[in-house]
Amino acid sequence: MEKFIAGLAAGAMLGALWVANSNKTRSLVQKGQEELKQRMDAYIDEKLAAMETKKESSAKK
Repeated sequence: MEKFIAGLAAGAMLGALWVANSNKTRSLVQKGQEELKQRMDAYIDEKLAAMETKKESSAKK
């Protein structure tokens, strides 16, 4: 078990170094993060609009 954990930690460190030193990989990660932020913003806006619509319809009754 200790070997597995040590290997996992070493792999994570090497992976982090690889990403930090690779411009292509770094830009790919940043692009993915930006896309995720945009999707989350759209989802939140959709949910807020649905809540406002529900609130307005219940206030009219």
